[in-house]
Amino acid sequence: MRNIDAELAEQFTADQKRKRVLPGRPAWRIAVIMSTTENTNPDLALLMELPPWEWPADANDTFLEFLRNPEANPADRILAAELAGELPEKTPALLDALLSIVRSNDEPAELRGMAAISLGPTLEEGDLDGFGDEETRVSEEMFDRICMTLRQVHADPNAPKLVRRRALEAAVRAPDDWHKGATRAAYASGDAEWKLTAVFCMQFLPGFDKQILEALGSDDEEILCEAIGATGAWSLDAAWSDVVNMVRTRSVSKPLLLAAIAAVGSIRPQQAIEVLAELVDDPDEDIADAVQEALMTPELEELEEFDE
Repeated sequence: MRNIDAELAEQFTADQKRKRVLPGRPAWRIAVIMSTTENTNPDLALLMELPPWEWPADANDTFLEFLRNPEANPADRILAAELAGELPEKTPALLDALLSIVRSNDEPAELRGMAAISLGPTLEEGDLDGFGDEETRVSEEMFDRICMTLRQVHADPNAPKLVRRRALEAAVRAPDDWHKGATRAAYASGDAEWKLTAVFCMQFLPGFDKQILEALGSDDEEILCEAIGATGAWSLDAAWSDVVNMVRTRSVSKPLLLAAIAAVGSIRPQQAIEVLAELVDDPDEDIADAVQEALMTPELEELEEFDE
């Protein structure tokens, strides 16, 4: 099997660093990654253990095999859809397969939702990079098709709520005029699941500082986790005391602590170095890794270059 070359690995890392939101899966996606591979297809189990830049060249084909086969194990198809979203380069055929699943009323809601989410990174790449360049990974025609499909699915009152939520969560990776209204409506809906979607979307959309700060007081851990991420995404100084307190006191659950570690470097980069330095050698590997990732964010790297 031929691995993606080192140049692509470097590009993948650069892509992650330039995102407005730190790398990593939203809290609700963790459930899809299984702790055991006992019942997982061996091909998918192997890919789960490797970073995307080490996947074989035929990874696109592997995912297509599952996505196009309605008789395949449902859990394997959902996992294939999620892993497809991590691919640094997706073929038009793979994007078409994901779009077909999102549109299909015959597919399970969980699979449709995951397929929608996996289209998000492609939208963000198109939004950041534009079109017409030889290195562009998505065509403008495909970009427009994805945007149109996600908007239609989100607006469809007959589509399952989960699918409509995921359509919005994916669509905001390339902000458009309709996203703010949809996010406001979701936040004000009184529905906890729609509110969770709204706070996630606020990481990508400007103008929601008040709602983000309000969500920091939520008793719902998932909403709180996304709110912490949003404070980092927009460097909300008003959230500093709350977020840094989570890091210093470890008074929150581990997922919230990891989110807070990621956020502090973006809120106050200079002060964050001192705060994070205390955790660099933490015995908990996840915490130590989160600190290393936080120290690699553009804000802190630029500060370190200035100090030198």
